[in-house]
Amino acid sequence: MNLEKVEFHGFKSFADKVSLTFNNGVTAIIGPNGCGKSNISDAIRWTLGEQSSKQLRGKNMQDVIFNGTQSRKSMSFCKVSIFFNNEN
Repeated sequence: MNLEKVEFHGFKSFADKVSLTFNNGVTAIIGPNGCGKSNISDAIRWTLGEQSSKQLRGKNMQDVIFNGTQSRKSMSFCKVSIFFNNEN
């Protein structure tokens, strides 16, 4: 079973809908500090059923919803979809 794609909308730092496609050979996600790398793993954990806000680096479960910025309003929901390929 291979992870093919993850879609985020309103989860932590992903206010807009974002789609990440994992092609063959992807083994890591890299980037500068503060770009949201750990939010990707938190989103996958949350979708697979993690219920501890502490394990998702928050104080309560409301912390997984985009909290807003000076230029954007906070959201009232979040959605994460994960897509697997089970052909093999």
